[in-house]
Amino acid sequence: MAFTFKRGIHPNEQKQYTENVPIDLLLPGTGSEMIYPLLQHLGKPCRPLVEKGQKVLLGEKIGDSEEFVCAPIHSSVSGVVKDIRPHLTVVGTIVSSVIIENDGKLTEHESIRPRDSFEAHSREEILAIIREAGIVGLGGAGFPTHVKLSPPPEKKIDTVIVNGCECEPYLTTDNRVMIEEADRIVLGLQIILKVVPGARGVIAIEDNKPEAIEAVRKHCADLPGIDVAVMETKYPQGAEKQLISAITGREVPSGGLPNDVGCIVNNVDTVIAIHRAFFRGRPLMRRVVTLTGGAVRSPGNYKVRLGMKLNDLVEMAGGLICAPAKVVVGGPLMGTAIFDIDVPIVKTTSGVLFLTEEEAYIPPEKNCIRCGQCVEHCPSGLIPTELNTDILRENGEMFVRHNGLECIECGSCSYVCPSKRRLSQAIRTVRRVELAKRGR
Repeated sequence: MAFTFKRGIHPNEQKQYTENVPIDLLLPGTGSEMIYPLLQHLGKPCRPLVEKGQKVLLGEKIGDSEEFVCAPIHSSVSGVVKDIRPHLTVVGTIVSSVIIENDGKLTEHESIRPRDSFEAHSREEILAIIREAGIVGLGGAGFPTHVKLSPPPEKKIDTVIVNGCECEPYLTTDNRVMIEEADRIVLGLQIILKVVPGARGVIAIEDNKPEAIEAVRKHCADLPGIDVAVMETKYPQGAEKQLISAITGREVPSGGLPNDVGCIVNNVDTVIAIHRAFFRGRPLMRRVVTLTGGAVRSPGNYKVRLGMKLNDLVEMAGGLICAPAKVVVGGPLMGTAIFDIDVPIVKTTSGVLFLTEEEAYIPPEKNCIRCGQCVEHCPSGLIPTELNTDILRENGEMFVRHNGLECIECGSCSYVCPSKRRLSQAIRTVRRVELAKRGR
């Protein structure tokens, strides 16, 4: 029987556009403008390490900080720094960014040095390599991986989970990565287990991805301490707390982290980035992006260089069939709608949806009918209608007392609401305000 968690929803998956489309490599054109925001992760922003007019090479570090919760930024092309200035990002923020004109040569920096093995390296050396490679959570959160793999000494980790659930509709990058690069996922997990001695490794995959399950099982069949956990296809199965609950039966405490219950969770592409840092000596300079939706001429999964502009990616992938009614970065339930595609692809860009009028249509909001659907399906066990009342009354204190900060912003409540109340959007806004007040 497949593992699962309490409550949740079963949205229309809409993965048929791209789930059977192999990953295609798209390289930025000569003379193209590459944009590198100096904040592509949770934590402190980087400071620029280059100057306007300076020549840089592929893999060269162009931004860093002395702060622990930070991840360096590397150039994904060779070329010349045109400018360092604020630029719009895919989430609508303005961030200081390094602008590089691509010379098309992809000349590598001397720091790119492949390693034959990870076995000879100590835990501290492995963490330093991961940190220097600028690796962060590629599932969307962007938490620096070297920090996640450095829990306090009193937190005893016994389970490392590789998250391959990819439960968001439309997105298929993780599925394709598991099918095409399963061996690298298993090797990357072995590197992590060297950092967390004594822990078992679990690769979690939803049961709607049989080809991925078969590919990963093939590469870890004879490895002790590594298993594949087949998960029930349900949203949001890939959320950390729900995934941990499904696999271990443990509940992450309020305000807590996975390491509070002995777990660490990493996305499959994050684990491959760790493999790449060791066996190819390459920092995080690329990621796989699902480009999809009814307005896209050639929906697919594209391996692209970080810093490439979204409008360049769309053009290289064949352009659009029609003007989209909405453009969403990420999935339709947890993603962010954007108004400008002259923005760069960053470490946390898992997918971009170009939706038609039909796909983007949301019925008008009506009054709550007290049906309780939002309560029945909330994976965090909250009462969204109660939180919405607190929001309408502008009562942040009651919002917090009613556990509004425990919301994982999955959008399940809005999805199931027959009155199409904008519950998730309102809760997300107020939750972030309240978290900011507490410095979180």
